[in-house]
Amino acid sequence: MAAIVTADTIRISGSRTLRFEGRDHGSGVSFFLVTNDPGQGPGLHRHPYTETWSVLEGEATITVGDETIVAHAGDTAVVQPDVWHGFKNTGTGTLRMMCIHASAEMIQENL
Repeated sequence: MAAIVTADTIRISGSRTLRFEGRDHGSGVSFFLVTNDPGQGPGLHRHPYTETWSVLEGEATITVGDETIVAHAGDTAVVQPDVWHGFKNTGTGTLRMMCIHASAEMIQENL
């Protein structure tokens, strides 16, 4: 049976970013659909599962362990479990990025 999850029901309060927690919707994956202005992004954190990022618009500078990479629209990056990571919008416009969590429940430890 198909179900629609409207953006307004999963929007983070006071934000343009959406947070879809799979367990609440019968899905085995979770995601953030990030919409950030220049300079915005989460600090270092980690998960006990892989996270896959797909940049839809803009530029993200991504820290993965001791490495820093720059990703642009169309680029995909994967972070392995238990590796500290974070990203910032280092472009001049909006960053839109899908952050896919390989888990029905988001589990995050902040540094």
